[in-house]
Amino acid sequence: MNLQRVLRFLALLSLLAVCSTASGNDIEVNEVTPSTPISAHFQYWEDPRGGATIDDVRQLPPSQWQNNESGNATFGMTESAYWLRFPVSNRSSERLNLIAELAYAPLDDAVFHVFENGREIRTFRTGDTHPFYPRDVDNPNLLLRFSLAPGETKTVYARVQTAGTMVIPLRIWRENRFFESAANEQKLHFFYYGSLAVIVLINLAVFLTLRERLYLYYALAVTGYVMFFASIKGFTFQHLYPDFPQVHARVLLASMPFLALFSLLFCRDFLKVREHSPKLDMALRAMMVFEFSFLMVSLVISYNAAIMLSSVSALVFFSLLLIAGPVSWAAGVRAGAFFTVAWTPLTIGVLATAGRSLGVFPENFFTEYAMQIGSGLEAFILTLALADRLYWEREDKIKAQAENLRQEKARSEAQNQLTEAMTHDPVTGLPNRNRFERMVNQQLQQHPGGHYMVGVARITRLDEINRTLGLTRSDRLLKDIAAQMTELAGRLPIVKGSLDHHGREERVYQLSGDSFGVFVDAASATDNFQALNEALRKLSEPIYLDSLAIELHPKFGASAFPMHGNNAAQLIRNAHVGMEIAPHGPFETGVYSPDYDIYSESRLTLMSDLREALHSDQTQLHYQPKIDLATGRVIGLEALIRWHHPERGDVGPSEFIPLAEETGVIREVTRWALDRGIQDLARLGARHQLLGLSVNISARDLMSRDLPAVIEDLMGRYSVAPERLTLELTETAAMDDPESGLKALQALADIGLQVSIDDFGSGYSSLSYLKQLPVSEIKLDRSLVIDIGTSESARVIVETAINMAHGLGYRIVAEGVETDDVAELLRDMHCDTLQGFWLSRPIGLDVLPDWLDARRSLAHP
Repeated sequence: MNLQRVLRFLALLSLLAVCSTASGNDIEVNEVTPSTPISAHFQYWEDPRGGATIDDVRQLPPSQWQNNESGNATFGMTESAYWLRFPVSNRSSERLNLIAELAYAPLDDAVFHVFENGREIRTFRTGDTHPFYPRDVDNPNLLLRFSLAPGETKTVYARVQTAGTMVIPLRIWRENRFFESAANEQKLHFFYYGSLAVIVLINLAVFLTLRERLYLYYALAVTGYVMFFASIKGFTFQHLYPDFPQVHARVLLASMPFLALFSLLFCRDFLKVREHSPKLDMALRAMMVFEFSFLMVSLVISYNAAIMLSSVSALVFFSLLLIAGPVSWAAGVRAGAFFTVAWTPLTIGVLATAGRSLGVFPENFFTEYAMQIGSGLEAFILTLALADRLYWEREDKIKAQAENLRQEKARSEAQNQLTEAMTHDPVTGLPNRNRFERMVNQQLQQHPGGHYMVGVARITRLDEINRTLGLTRSDRLLKDIAAQMTELAGRLPIVKGSLDHHGREERVYQLSGDSFGVFVDAASATDNFQALNEALRKLSEPIYLDSLAIELHPKFGASAFPMHGNNAAQLIRNAHVGMEIAPHGPFETGVYSPDYDIYSESRLTLMSDLREALHSDQTQLHYQPKIDLATGRVIGLEALIRWHHPERGDVGPSEFIPLAEETGVIREVTRWALDRGIQDLARLGARHQLLGLSVNISARDLMSRDLPAVIEDLMGRYSVAPERLTLELTETAAMDDPESGLKALQALADIGLQVSIDDFGSGYSSLSYLKQLPVSEIKLDRSLVIDIGTSESARVIVETAINMAHGLGYRIVAEGVETDDVAELLRDMHCDTLQGFWLSRPIGLDVLPDWLDARRSLAHP
């Protein structure tokens, strides 16, 4: 019985001798054999105060130690220190070089104690709060190198403490296997960080090219992921600032709100949240404010508080963005589908990582790399989404550019048509007087020392021909005459010309319906104008039309530069005067001579008589009605002056208005017309309160500073609202002094008056300038309107003008309407208003009320 007790005691002593390094505790040894993998189980003890020494720990009773069979432990956020112990025994026949790895780089402090046969043979300290070097192995994780002889056992104690999450994944490696595994892991990391770096560079390049902040936000968000993962894995600490662990901790803390802030900015723009979901946009903006604040305070608050705050905010942040994708998708945003698919794996990864950090999820491969896997998938999918966005944006831009080109082409064609209409006669296609004056003035400015002549020809029988043959055949005749003149002028080198914007040569110009002009370089006429006279004789011969020999009876006139004038308008005027004079020279042309200018004295007398007529009631106003085509209602009256001279009889406006404009009498005429017109409008009474009045003003009137005050005074005197008065001025008057004209018109518009551009299309003006004017109405010149019933080209021009004016916001008035067909065509073209003999000739005030009452009954209900 005693012998059995002795044997038992000896067996216990032998066991204690083998396990002496376990301080008398039963410890499962990590055995290393030639063929099986190395297990990594350990025992651990929590030191709440963190003050225990290695001697205290070795004296702990067995009950204080807890076993961990998996080799991985997660203790969450804790201030305690943890002690690990794990014996390792070599059961092979060769010496082994081993590495013990704590595979969680953010651990702040780790102290390894290596014991052999109860004696401490090495102490090694490392961790995230110590300078990176020296380390046993150049690796971000916490590693201990040791060797075992065949049959040898060593016990390792490790004290671990951290301010963040306590994650302890223990692995024991054969040295060669560790370096193989580390090399393979480095390749994966290189691929991951390299892919993200490429994505960052691509999006920065796109941002620098397109200047769209969306791509900058995405590049910075991905940069935040790179910063976060490189920091938490210890790569930045290892390679960038190994001697500054405090910098490493703050970079890790700042990277989390940094990536969140720019992810939110990217999401808000990418999903166009502001356009479809105000509440979601408000939530995103609130989250951005929080993340920006967190980014600022992350540099100063405690590490534990920052880690806890970032973990909680990450759950809110990623959950919010997970909601944003489906909300945008449901709102019809194409990017919402991509975002939903991309953000789902990333959110799962974040939840797994946050759960691991908080100790909710265990330490394993998925929880360790879930966020990296999710971020890689998210970056790849969103890169595809951005490429898809670029593709569709490019397609939209191409379509928009194509549409812009189409519209620009249409505008250009319409502009060309309008330019053609305003600079060329619609029947003959010859350039008009405006182009002739421009060409002549340019030549005179370029060659002021030259000797030139302006020649004019007038077909005196044109009115008779029109009445006899009708407008259609008369137009054909005019085209033949224009073609003949152009052909003859082309043979004469002394006839100067210019090229239009189509590159066509212009030598013959149509100054009016029956008058034509040419510009002759008299200095180069070496044949004493014989060739020119021969051409004029041919023009005087009968011209054949439908087997009819028609006598044109043309008259020719000329004036010379510089003797008879120094500008085109003066030379044209004097050439017309010369045309009325019987030829006194050797040529078949009436050359101007001041001695035979019968108009000068008459002009002075006429203007004196006009002043007297304005004060003695010799002048009257007649009114030509305007009708609204949509309703048939008379909506306005144009005031037209009539003058019965005691000696000359009726004097037409075409005789005295140009002279009044030249001499300045036009201001008195305008003021009289405004006074009489507004007074007459007030007399029409309550039955015609909506009727408007149009009064023509000239360029001189427009430049008069007191015109607005005069009109306001008249409006107040006769109690007429300013919006009932429309001031009509020609486009050439508006262009006379563009800058001053614009200011003067704006002053008139500011008091409530309407402004109308009269005789639109008879001259040539800048549409871009006209568009700046405070104009509400455009009046198409009768020369554009009169032929639309018989000429397809005239119809196209008028319709284009109407459409363009409507596009600019103007009402259109067609004047000179004389037939039902023309009125119906204008109605089909959506013209707003018309006036002309078709509606009524100008009416005196004495019969105007009765006419208006009769007309009212015909208007549409």
